[in-house]
Amino acid sequence: MGDLRLLQQTASGWRRGCQQQHNQLATSISLTLFTATLGIKREENDLRSGKVVTSSTTLVSERALKRARQAMRCLPFRRAFYDDLEHEARSSTQLSSQQDWMAISRKPLSCSSTEDDLIWLIQVGVLRREVDGQGLTERVRLTPMGRDLLDHWDGEIPRADALQVMHHWLRRHRPRL
Repeated sequence: MGDLRLLQQTASGWRRGCQQQHNQLATSISLTLFTATLGIKREENDLRSGKVVTSSTTLVSERALKRARQAMRCLPFRRAFYDDLEHEARSSTQLSSQQDWMAISRKPLSCSSTEDDLIWLIQVGVLRREVDGQGLTERVRLTPMGRDLLDHWDGEIPRADALQVMHHWLRRHRPRL
């Protein structure tokens, strides 16, 4: 009798039934994945020292983190530069005209090269443009991902070796090679 009922059912009705079963299965799988993801985030928050922080890096790929970490190590900026940007937004003009440039950089800063470096740090996700009531400004700030990357280094950001600097230069200036 069960086979007779299948034969009497129209083709569109049969397709609709299969599609409903597929949608129910997909929904249950996505709910399971969502619940598992929440559990992982909760465990990560519990492991931190009393801080309940939803890390922005949980949603960022390891490849993007590696690229951002490499950019921070290869560019001339010191940790004091990133610490300043965490508390106050600065523009490339302000940074290049700063008298004590040795505190924030390993080399003298020109306005154009500083702007290029800031744009690269924005592209890799370490910095973001500050927004005021009129829109985007020329000042930049540290992103949550940038803060998380700084947490990995206790003191000064370690310098990259020559091979890493060359790899970074190729990644930045010749990305399609």
